[in-house]
Amino acid sequence: MKRTIALAAMAMMGTMGTVTVAQAQAMATPATPAAVALPAGAAQPQPQPQAAAQSRAADVASIDAIVAALYDVISGEAGRPRDWNRMRSLFAPEGRLMAVARRPDGEVVMRTMTVEDYIGRNAKAFATMGFFEREAARTSESFGQIAHVFSTYESRHAAGDAKPFQRGINSIQLAYDGKRWWIVNLVWRAEDKALPLPERYLPKP
Repeated sequence: MKRTIALAAMAMMGTMGTVTVAQAQAMATPATPAAVALPAGAAQPQPQPQAAAQSRAADVASIDAIVAALYDVISGEAGRPRDWNRMRSLFAPEGRLMAVARRPDGEVVMRTMTVEDYIGRNAKAFATMGFFEREAARTSESFGQIAHVFSTYESRHAAGDAKPFQRGINSIQLAYDGKRWWIVNLVWRAEDKALPLPERYLPKP
């Protein structure tokens, strides 16, 4: 289960994960919008979950499978249409994505997205820019039907590029409902000069 456009693309799965520092600088809006005052007694509006798309059985059969599908679905040559319904099918209806970055002034910014937000922010960029993201290393924890995958990602503009233009961590929360695995949340953070990936999250020789 990382990712260019505004912070959301920071994630281009950096999802995934990839917002760049320049994108972070461009983000002027806060991660959480100011609350709107409602009349006394009025019910607070509730976010509406997205409908789950039909999944491929092989994509959601295991943790390894769903993480591999996540990386695969966002990767491709410039102009190659992504299978967005496949991506939708990986996430729980209430699933969210979040890109985290630090501005040059030290302020940490966060952009929370639905799957539809991510698609809308990245579809145009993928039309003109090659983007390939792969998992380079992983640490995982699980208990019962829940799991957490700390996935080190490498992002490239072409599959054959010798070096990635960006690396970082995709933090993926998953749940199993007795039939299949779901991505519940995906949060990513790209490394930078002030925050390099520690040795324990790098590929083992």
